[in-house]
Amino acid sequence: MGNKSTSHSAVSYPQHDDPAYKKCQELKMERWIQMHYQIKEREQAMELARTRELFFWLSGFYLTSFFVTVSYYQRIKRSIVFLPMIPLTFICGYYADMAYGSKLHRIKAEANMIMEHEPEVLHWPGGLPTVASIDEARVEAEMEKKMHPHHS
Repeated sequence: MGNKSTSHSAVSYPQHDDPAYKKCQELKMERWIQMHYQIKEREQAMELARTRELFFWLSGFYLTSFFVTVSYYQRIKRSIVFLPMIPLTFICGYYADMAYGSKLHRIKAEANMIMEHEPEVLHWPGGLPTVASIDEARVEAEMEKKMHPHHS
C-alpha cells in the first residue's frame, strides 16, 4: 500500500486540497475555540460571583464580631479582646480585594509573567495526553470494572 506506516504512533490523515473544505475546517476550529473561551468566561464569572457572595457573608460576620468585641472591650477595658480581629481583618481584606478590587488583575498579570518567563513550570507531568493514551486509560478502566465489579 505504498509508504503509509501502520504503526500506532504515526497516524496519517488524508490531505484535502479543496480550499472550501479547508475553510470549513478552519471555521469549525475557530467556533470550537470561541465556544470553549465563552465557557471559560462563564466559569470565571461564576467563580467571581461565589467570591462576592462569600465576601458579603464574611463582612457581615466581621462587622458583627467587631461590634461584639467593642461592646466587650467597653465592659472590661482590655485591648487583648481585639486580638482575634487581626486575622479576620486580613481575611476580610483579601476577599474584598478579590471580589471588588484589583487582585484578579494582579493574578492575571502574574500568570502572564509565568507563561512568558517560566514556561517550563507549566509542562504537564507525563506530557500532553494523546488519543492513544486516552483510549488505553479507558480500556484499563473497563478491565478494572470487569475484574472488580463491586468497587465502582
